Order: sequence, then structure tokens, then C-alpha cells
Amino acid sequence: MKLLKLVPANTAFDFVGKRLLAFVMSGFLILASLGLFFTQGLNLGIDFLGGILIEIKTDGPADLGALRTKLGNLNLGDVTLQEFGAPNDVLIRVQKQDGGDSGQQAAIDAVKNALGDVVVEYRRTEFVGPTVGAELREAATWAVLMAIGAILMYVWFRFEWQFGVGAVIALVHDVITTIGLFSLIQLEFNLATVAAVLTIAGYSINDTVVVYDRVRENMRRYKKMPMAELLNNSLNQTLSRTTMTSVTTLLALVALYIFGGEVIRGFSIALIWGVIIGTYSSIWLAVPFLLYVRPRRGGEESEGEYSKAKAL
Repeated sequence: MKLLKLVPANTAFDFVGKRLLAFVMSGFLILASLGLFFTQGLNLGIDFLGGILIEIKTDGPADLGALRTKLGNLNLGDVTLQEFGAPNDVLIRVQKQDGGDSGQQAAIDAVKNALGDVVVEYRRTEFVGPTVGAELREAATWAVLMAIGAILMYVWFRFEWQFGVGAVIALVHDVITTIGLFSLIQLEFNLATVAAVLTIAGYSINDTVVVYDRVRENMRRYKKMPMAELLNNSLNQTLSRTTMTSVTTLLALVALYIFGGEVIRGFSIALIWGVIIGTYSSIWLAVPFLLYVRPRRGGEESEGEYSKAKAL
């Protein structure tokens, strides 16, 4: 059983003492993410841009070079192809065509005629119009903002406003850096990625609330303990649980990334990053922030309890 214990018992790491270093690193990550977003942008998927998506299965391993040559001569504008999981699965994206629905159908027919006998099976053919794409972008933005607002209200109601602000700071940090990661590696950003961002928000706040519970418990019990020491004790007392939960979640997500196929690869990458950055922000941002806003303490404490806590 000792081999399964990732964090030793009775740790005494000085998280609060190193908070300025964490704040500087987080500030750099946020600025870099915003810089990438405004300069490089996101590789938005068909869900947001509008266009045609065709998934095909070829007879044997697909020759992407030959397929690009065939489709490039159709004058359909931007056409991209990528291997989609297996070597004989190909995903074709075609930009939105002029002429409404008839123009899109004409483009689909042209692609099918150009591919001829190469294709064994057309697995799916989808079209998303630009109006729908714009509506989806707006809905996705509102979904993320409303989730953050709801989390702020929940933590405020359960604890105090200081805890709510700290939780939202950590949460916004996680969302911005996730968007920065997708902008950096130019992985497709689609509705599945938005779902991953919302999942990250839920995971991050769960981690934060667990530590906040211990902070509140210690604040009520040790009213005379210095705030920095109390926060450090709370973090160390929950460190084993936080680390173990994150590692076990990552094991499942890595398996999902390796064996889940191309369809959910972006979703898996977003969640893997979210678990890592969410754990980091709960420990290094959400809790040390309380040192500056000083939530009020409640309950009673005896001098003997405080002395005992110092000895531990």
C-alpha cells in the first residue's frame, strides 16, 4: 500500500510562501494565452465557421497526396484532408460555397464524383451554415460565462464572497490557458472542445471547494493561528486527496486519448490539460488569494488546540 501513496503523510510544503512565484507564472500564462488568441486565433471547426464535412473510408490506406490533388482541381476553395483514426479513414473539410443549399449539395456531388471508386463508404456528410455557426459561437460564449457566474454565486452562497472571488480567479485562469493551448497547437476548436472547457470548470471548482472546506473548518477551529500558516496547513492536509484524484483522473484521460480515436482527441487533450492546470490553480491561486482578502473567522478555539496545531 505504501507504493500507492503519492504524497507522504504530514507534509509541510510552504505553498503560501511561494505564492508570488506562482502568481508571476500564472500571469505569464494568461498574457501568453491572450496574445496567442488575438494574434494567431483559434482553429475553429465547421461547427463555428460553417462549411461541409465529409468522412470517408477508403479501400486500403488512404493516399492523402493523391486525394488532395483530385479535390484541389475542383475549385471549391479551401479543402483540407486529414487521417481520421485508422489509415483508411479520412476527414474532408470544404469551405462554405456560394449558392445556398444547392451550392453546398453541388460541392458534395463534385467531391463524390472526383473520388470515384477510391471511396468504399461515406460515413457522414454534414453541412453547417454560417448563421448557425455564428449562433453556436454566441451560445458557446454565453455557456462558459454563465457557468462561471453560477459557480461564483454557488461558492459565495456556500462560503463567503472572498472564497467566491478566489474560485472564479482560478477558474478564469484555467479557461484562458486552455484556450491559449488550443491557439498554440492549432488543434480544432469545436463544440466538443466547449464541452471540455465546461467540464474543466466543474473539475476545477470541485478541487477548489474541497480545499476551501478544510480552510473554513480550520478558520473556525483555530481563530488565533496566523492566516498564512492556516492556509498552508489546509493545503497540506488535503494534498494527498487532491493529488490522488488528479492522477487517477489523468490515467483515464490518457487512455481515452490513446484509444479513443481522432473524434475525441481534442476533447481528451483539453481535459488532460484542464486537470493539470485545475489542480495547480486550486493549490497555488485560489487558496493563497485568501491571504489578501482576509475572510472573517467564526467559531471558538482554545489556546491548547492552537498549540497542538503548531506542534503538528
